[in-house]
Amino acid sequence: MPTPIQQILKRLRKYEIRIRKTVNGPMHGDFHSLFKGAGLEFDDVRSYQYGDDVRTINWIVTAKGHGSFVNTFKEEKEQTVFFLLDVSASQEIGREGRQKMDVAREICGVLSLSAIRESSQVGLIGYSEEKELYIKPGKGPRHAYQLIGRMFRLQPRSKGTDLSSAIRFALGMIKRRAVVVLVSDFIDEGYEKNLKALARKHDLVVVHLHDPQETNLPNLGIVPLHDKESGKTLWLNTSSSSFKKSVRERVSGSQGSLEQLCRRNQADYISIRTDEDYVPRLTRLFLVRNKQMKRG
Repeated sequence: MPTPIQQILKRLRKYEIRIRKTVNGPMHGDFHSLFKGAGLEFDDVRSYQYGDDVRTINWIVTAKGHGSFVNTFKEEKEQTVFFLLDVSASQEIGREGRQKMDVAREICGVLSLSAIRESSQVGLIGYSEEKELYIKPGKGPRHAYQLIGRMFRLQPRSKGTDLSSAIRFALGMIKRRAVVVLVSDFIDEGYEKNLKALARKHDLVVVHLHDPQETNLPNLGIVPLHDKESGKTLWLNTSSSSFKKSVRERVSGSQGSLEQLCRRNQADYISIRTDEDYVPRLTRLFLVRNKQMKRG
């Protein structure tokens, strides 16, 4: 009988194949991986031409007096993909087996398998309000399976959220430019400055998770609501139309602000609900990035 991890891997492989078949289908031409094109390495120098970026001028070669020269670059053969996974207690909202945490882990797993297939190195940082898990980048299916297994078996020590610290830790750990996939419900404040820095330094993909229970509250009157992160209990009137409206507006406003922040800083953004099939959304993400690379 297959182990739980083997069952998870079987399911994730099916999802990854679905994405690949769609993106690589006759309607979309040649397949370009989600994980290609972000890294550049030095290739050669050539004579300066009008319109070249002055920041690429090779001053050492130019100083020899034979004209101005600029550096040329080529795409790195090996790309590094880092998953920054929010494992705080707020991710435990949702029905059994489809909590935000379950979906977050599956998304990281599916994309890990896709990255490994494209010969990328894959690493992972699991974070709450402290570092919970660090897996250094590695290649090959065996590494991907080990990463997925450790990620699904992780039992976080802390319940809190500190996205700002998580991003700061990632900025310190990931030295070379990489594709960074940040998966979280973004129920936190004060992370925006570090998110901008992450987008400037790396090729950032933001995956924003939601669960219907966060906005579709049943009419139960005044009930206690337990905050898993703080451990406190709040009494709320779930039958109040004004309360429900304020909740929906707060969630919608937060989502809109994050999406605009990503757009301003050239980061990809997708929003995923736990009650939907997330594979089509991941597929559209591949297709969008495919088009961007072709235009580039």
